[in-house]
Amino acid sequence: MTSALLWFAVLVACAVVAVAVISLRGRRDLTTPEERAVHSTLHTASLAARPLRRGLDRDSAAEAAPHLHALTGGDALGIADANAQLLTWSGPHEELIETFRTAATRAVEGGRRVLLMRPLGEDDPVRALIAQPLLVDDVGVVGVLGVVARSAPGPGMLGAITEVARYACGQIELAELDASRARLDRAEVRALRAQISPHFIYNALGTVASFVRTDPDRARELVLEFADFTRYSFRNSGEFTVLADELRNIDRYLTLERARFGDTLQVTLQVAPEVLNVALPFLALQPLVENAVRHGIAGRSGGGTITIVAADEGTDCLISVEDDGVGMDPELLRSGTLDSDEAAHVGLSNVDDRLRAAFGNDYGLVVDTAPGAGTKVSMRVPKFKAGIRA
Repeated sequence: MTSALLWFAVLVACAVVAVAVISLRGRRDLTTPEERAVHSTLHTASLAARPLRRGLDRDSAAEAAPHLHALTGGDALGIADANAQLLTWSGPHEELIETFRTAATRAVEGGRRVLLMRPLGEDDPVRALIAQPLLVDDVGVVGVLGVVARSAPGPGMLGAITEVARYACGQIELAELDASRARLDRAEVRALRAQISPHFIYNALGTVASFVRTDPDRARELVLEFADFTRYSFRNSGEFTVLADELRNIDRYLTLERARFGDTLQVTLQVAPEVLNVALPFLALQPLVENAVRHGIAGRSGGGTITIVAADEGTDCLISVEDDGVGMDPELLRSGTLDSDEAAHVGLSNVDDRLRAAFGNDYGLVVDTAPGAGTKVSMRVPKFKAGIRA
């Protein structure tokens, strides 16, 4: 190797070493021990939050306990329910479970922390047991957090246990809110089903009866359509459905209505294939189509046309139901009486509330109407929303 090449090789080696040193220095400067401790604590808290968001029971407590144990810094940790019954225990000192249950009973009854101090002897490594109640606003005590300590707990440790308990309560409260919203969604679906019954079923059965003698085959087809419609509308599974299933049920509904109205009811359907699997609240479209028939077309001599459009709008799906019927006074919409007898539009505010609850306030109903100018009701649904699935 020539001297020039040798010097070049030495320079390259030095450059590589320098870059490695700079890289290592830069890597050390990216995070401090304090920052790593904060990151570790936040990560542990997030691991504890996931199961607690399902509510407090034996399974969620067992999954969250190791992470809550790490956050408190105690030697062992127990979780009891609102009846002071043990849900789970994390760590050693299982001989203290009965002691914890006794302390948990006092914490539940008094709604405040119970601190049991123990003598520090050669055969007793435990210095204290803390029973911290889990208090949720407007609910009360939902459980008890028990922490075993090897040393006398000072203000710092007691404060940490209080904050961990408050954090756990926040997650449990969110779980209760989720459950309450699910119960409300189910109640609203039941309300829509109750509205379907008087408004449609009587007319559908009357239409079927009118074909029994004149066209038995047609009557048989309509009975099957009616059976499939009611089976879907009164199903018990899930608060959401996919657009394809909702449109399929609307087709059954319109088949029955066209049998009643004949050629005076025309339907136009425009659906982008890309949005057929979009999830939306169960029975979100049914009230829109039913209103278009009942209060748009049925009130107009000579009938009319209903146009249903589902368009691909980037990250969203835009769905609209439009009729060229009698329309309505926009003041009724602005007055907030969508579901009043005067507005004569059943179920629209119900659907609007459910859309906003599921997707946010940007996803409510938009209604364009005027007397004699027909009505167009539109909704925007995200193609994907975390936690929403049919």
